Amino acid sequence: MGHRSSRPRRAPPVVPRRISTVTGQPKHSKGVATFMRTSVPNPVPDLVHDRGSAKRHPHHDAPDTADDFRRLAALPPGPRRDALRARIVEAWLPMADRLAGRFRDRGENTDDLRQVAALGLVKAVDRYDPELGKAFESYAVPTITGEIKRHFRDHMWTLHVPRRVQELRNRVRVACRELSQAGSAHHPAVADIARHTRLSEEEVREGLLALDSFSALSLDAQTAGSENGYSLGDALGSPDPALDTVVDRESVKAGLAALPERERTILYMRFFQDMTQSRIAEQLGISQMHVSRLINRCCERLREQALKEAA
Repeated sequence: MGHRSSRPRRAPPVVPRRISTVTGQPKHSKGVATFMRTSVPNPVPDLVHDRGSAKRHPHHDAPDTADDFRRLAALPPGPRRDALRARIVEAWLPMADRLAGRFRDRGENTDDLRQVAALGLVKAVDRYDPELGKAFESYAVPTITGEIKRHFRDHMWTLHVPRRVQELRNRVRVACRELSQAGSAHHPAVADIARHTRLSEEEVREGLLALDSFSALSLDAQTAGSENGYSLGDALGSPDPALDTVVDRESVKAGLAALPERERTILYMRFFQDMTQSRIAEQLGISQMHVSRLINRCCERLREQALKEAA
């Protein structure tokens, strides 16, 4: 019976299934680390080992990679360094997923949040310097959460809101939740929120207004307190063709009131009843030419008065 080779069998490369529209990174079953690992053409066997054998801190998703980071800093660019870097990223992915879970139920897809967190993890791995003596976790956590917050700030707001107002919104939102959980009130007052956050009442109002700017309302959404399916779209006005004539009517109202009764009657019959000059002349017992002169004289008088008042 022949001897079997003891050389480890290389796993086939994993092909990314689709590209995230948020981060531009491939989406796949094992995250960014799998893509990085399979993108290395010839990973060195002594750098690839079972993740389960790695030493871990008491925290379940904080592996002990201090030695790996020291080796990573000493290795020159190449396949060996790429493989070690991918292994470190994969080892810390559970922590990145946990941090992404803190931002669930905020209007963003969970898979996209994990992709953003993984991107922050890769940045943390690339920027971490073990010679500074700082634990990687204490450096990676703010880097990953900062990347997620930046994603919300840059991509999730329907309206463009200044960063200062976004931060006010976050402080007010957290304060409202904490005050509600403390049982002070279901909807805390502006003064209560101001005391809790040490903000001015004007800043609190600005933050509350920003809470309504995070996402747009659907025009088909039912309005609050509506019992008959009354939607926001039903409250929107439609173009009024007579709106442009309001200013003109108001500008000639005083001049019309000052005209003699016969002239007002002629104008009413001509412009509101669409009567011809001949018919008006017949009803009033005057000539059509006289009706034409009266209409022209009245219109000129009203025009001059309106222009005089506008000046």
